[in-house]
Amino acid sequence: MTSETALAGVSISDADRSGTTPLHLLIANRLQQLIETGQLPVGSRLENEIDLARRLGISRPTMRTAMKHLVDRGMVVRRPGFGTQIVQPTVRRPVELTSLYDDLANSGRKPQTKVLSLEVVPADDILATALRIPARSEVTAFQRLRFANGEPLALMYNVVPLSVARIDRAELERFGLYALLREVSVLPKTANEVIGARVATAAEARTLGDKRGTALLTMTRTAWDATGQGIEYGSHIYRADRYAFELTISGT
Repeated sequence: MTSETALAGVSISDADRSGTTPLHLLIANRLQQLIETGQLPVGSRLENEIDLARRLGISRPTMRTAMKHLVDRGMVVRRPGFGTQIVQPTVRRPVELTSLYDDLANSGRKPQTKVLSLEVVPADDILATALRIPARSEVTAFQRLRFANGEPLALMYNVVPLSVARIDRAELERFGLYALLREVSVLPKTANEVIGARVATAAEARTLGDKRGTALLTMTRTAWDATGQGIEYGSHIYRADRYAFELTISGT
């Protein structure tokens, strides 16, 4: 399907125009849906803003604002002399108590995992306090490289108390961590999660197939079960050009 064919199905009704959603955001959301479903294929180019605005029956400033939203979301890139090109959609992950593996699988992104290291070690005082376990308790510490559709996406370091579950390398490469925990009836109930950003080191960039100094998203999480038992600690980094956290906020 060409981009022109896919765009032919995008129309703006009078009801849309009179609704509460701003027109530029409505256009951006519909184009994003076409990209995420593959109707606007990665690598294809869009018409210029004047032609797009004429096709959709909207003003050029509205079209320009809609395209800026798509650029900000990492759905398209603009190159001087080349035009606007659709790129690999960013993985948008809701900020909730889920695993990256499950989120990728549920969105059809074909998750793959390479275990870089795995060892049983004693927990230091800081980790023991965070997980609410006795100091020097044995934990399984492991680092994984997570792929989405064959492309490196995240570098993840996790710790799970041995008393909670015994983590097997082969199973960890086949399934997500939370799936393995569910198999032994361990369910996360609450968690503390901190999201940040920094630049990649040379080693991190090589592992993620990116350039040194590239922006990374960071996330650290400590999760507990319903009894308050710490079940996992994680420190993850994600390619900022392929990943975003999504948060829904409602007013009081």
